[in-house]
Amino acid sequence: MVLGKAINMSLMDISKIFSMLQPKEEEDEEDTGESRLLNEAVSNDDAVLLAELLSQERYRKFINSRTGWGIPGTPLRTAAAQGNLRCLEVLLAHGAEVDSLDVKAQTPLFTAVSGKHVDCVVALLKAGADPNGSVYNNCSPVLTAAREGDMDILRELLQHGAEVNVRPKVPEWATNATACRGPLYLSAVYGHLDCFKLLLLHGSDPNYNCIEVKMLARIKQPKTVLEMCLRYGCGMEYIQLLIDFGANVYLPTLIIDKTTKQNEAVLLLLKERVCPKSLMSQTRLAIRSYLRTANKMRCFDLLDIPPILRNYLKHIT
Repeated sequence: MVLGKAINMSLMDISKIFSMLQPKEEEDEEDTGESRLLNEAVSNDDAVLLAELLSQERYRKFINSRTGWGIPGTPLRTAAAQGNLRCLEVLLAHGAEVDSLDVKAQTPLFTAVSGKHVDCVVALLKAGADPNGSVYNNCSPVLTAAREGDMDILRELLQHGAEVNVRPKVPEWATNATACRGPLYLSAVYGHLDCFKLLLLHGSDPNYNCIEVKMLARIKQPKTVLEMCLRYGCGMEYIQLLIDFGANVYLPTLIIDKTTKQNEAVLLLLKERVCPKSLMSQTRLAIRSYLRTANKMRCFDLLDIPPILRNYLKHIT
């Protein structure tokens, strides 16, 4: 029954994506010239020509048309993928659909994140792009930025309300450990310490990448982030951060390896098990837990408390 439901949902998603690629009724073969010229102007990063074309109604009505070889996309997607900020701003000013999808169900924001074009990412977010990307795409901008170690892009996404505990989208019947590999996990195994800390600052769960109880229950032996950091030899910095942000040090199953680096991390974890946290540290964790996850860092600035306490809540020393 569950399997059938998951398959039906997948077929609906596929139908949705393909329906978006079908030409609109008002479009015909004679109109492909206008769409092609728009995309050529964007590809050549000719913002002046693009603005001139969009000043005419015959071109403006094709601003959201999908054309091109390989992955048909809108002019906005092309601008985002190539990092052509001037053209991207012209398109947005003329009303381009900010969250239009391509055949992969990727938004222009997703392609800008994948291309590491931080200026385009900022412009799209300010124009109202969904920081979480598309519900029809298995990945997300946050997952991509965390994997690639794009600190500036990741910060922009989180500041605009992106889901910090996002996970890859897989059908419920295909649930496994991979489905729980969220951005915190990815930033750790790829060695992006700055991104790892940033995610924790914005409220990422320090115990599991996945916060869905039902999904965790379907996995035989879900691994905590601490366990994964120990397995991949991430080092003491990662372990210390997880401890500071309230990870449950009693959850991981400890396996002593021969590597000195891992053993140091294990010793740090064992020490934490026998030494309770200070009252100040416990208070900080309690206050942080009461603040909403979205835009958590911005919430601290709204608290009517001395700067030194505000910085302590932000883990600024």
